[in-house]
Amino acid sequence: MTHSKIEHLKSSVVSSSELSDIIHMALSDEIAFSDIYFQYGLKEKDVKSLMRNNLKRGSYKAWRKRVKRLGSQREHYK
Repeated sequence: MTHSKIEHLKSSVVSSSELSDIIHMALSDEIAFSDIYFQYGLKEKDVKSLMRNNLKRGSYKAWRKRVKRLGSQREHYK
């Protein structure tokens, strides 16, 4: 995601509570990227970028590892 797209995303997310909701949804093992797209219009790559920019590096790496591991266990997971 380019810098300008991140700035657009920040301006399109009305409140910090919505940003918090997106992060919470992404961290959830029960919510797929398609659900986030449906509710907020963010594609998978946008969610990953948002997470990378808002989580600590170690937290982001652990999240990506978990998403990859769980994704291989379920057909339609993140």
